[in-house]
Amino acid sequence: MVESTALAGMDFVILDMEHGPFDLSQVERLVPAAQNAGIAPIVRVGENNEWMILRALDVGAAGVQAPQIGCRADAEAVIHAAKYAPLGMRGVSAYTRAGDMNTRANHFEQANEETLVIIHIEGIEGVRNLDEVEQLDVIFIGPFDLSQSLGIPGQTDDPRVQDAVRECVGKIRAAGKAAGSFAKDIETGRRWIELGIQYIGYSVDANIYLQVAGLTKLVQ
Repeated sequence: MVESTALAGMDFVILDMEHGPFDLSQVERLVPAAQNAGIAPIVRVGENNEWMILRALDVGAAGVQAPQIGCRADAEAVIHAAKYAPLGMRGVSAYTRAGDMNTRANHFEQANEETLVIIHIEGIEGVRNLDEVEQLDVIFIGPFDLSQSLGIPGQTDDPRVQDAVRECVGKIRAAGKAAGSFAKDIETGRRWIELGIQYIGYSVDANIYLQVAGLTKLVQ
């Protein structure tokens, strides 16, 4: 599936350790599969956890996505775990796949320059605190969790959710960051592009397969 995603022309693949079934040993095998196929492996960690972020990056992930970010302190904790000093305090070892087993002289500088740091704004609290966020590459708006925080779980097409997404995108772009979100279908993806969202996670592998297999109407 990872290699097929690359062959389909996608820019990146998200290996989901939060809602997906992956553990670190599986991610460790899928990261090189993605890289060899020419697609960037992004690991969505299960929680905003320093050890999880460190392990995902040490096995060679191009970036991490951290869920449930609601305030500045949450965002700073992600940066602290994902970046080496002076930007953060990521655990130091070059004897990793990410460091080419200590054969790359500039590993630490290169990692700080190239590692993608993505945070999920998944609740109304995160929307209100967006202005406090800095030193990040992508701020990802989770429409399903956002709908739940508004008391209408799963109703991502509701005007209240759409208005919150629109507000977020305006703030993110004004802050000079890339806005991200999830598109459940092609129509949603087009709408997000028109809104100014640049980093789009399209569907999930099981739903893509179901649609191709003939189940054309999905619940969400």
